Amino acid sequence: MNWLLVIIGAAVGAPLRYLTDRTVQMKHDTVFPWGTLVVNVTGCLVLGLLTGAASAGHASPHLQLLIGTGLCGALTTYSTFSYETLRLTEAGAAFYAVTNVILSVTAGLGAAFAGVSFAQALWT
Repeated sequence: MNWLLVIIGAAVGAPLRYLTDRTVQMKHDTVFPWGTLVVNVTGCLVLGLLTGAASAGHASPHLQLLIGTGLCGALTTYSTFSYETLRLTEAGAAFYAVTNVILSVTAGLGAAFAGVSFAQALWT
C-alpha cells in the first residue's frame, strides 16, 4: 500500500514540475533557470509544512508518503539544479551559476524553515 501512495504522489509531482518549469521559464527571457528554482523552493515549503504538521501530530505516515516522498520527491529536482548550474558555468555564465547556487540553497532552506514554523504555529 505504501508504494502506491508514493506512486500516486509522484504521478502528480512529476508533470507538475515539468509544467511549472516550462510556464515559469517561458515568462523569463534569460538563461537563468527560474523554473527549476520555483519548483525546488515550492517543494521545500510544502515539505516544511508537512514536517511541521507531522511533528505536531497532524500528518499521518500515509500523508507523509503521498505528499513528502511522492509529490515533493517528484516535484523537486536536485539533479536538474546541478545540471543547470554546471551548464551555466560551462557557458561562461559564472555569475548566473553562483547566483543559482546561492538563491537555491538560501531560498530552499528559508522556505523549509518557514513551512515548519508556520505549521508549528498553526498546530501548537
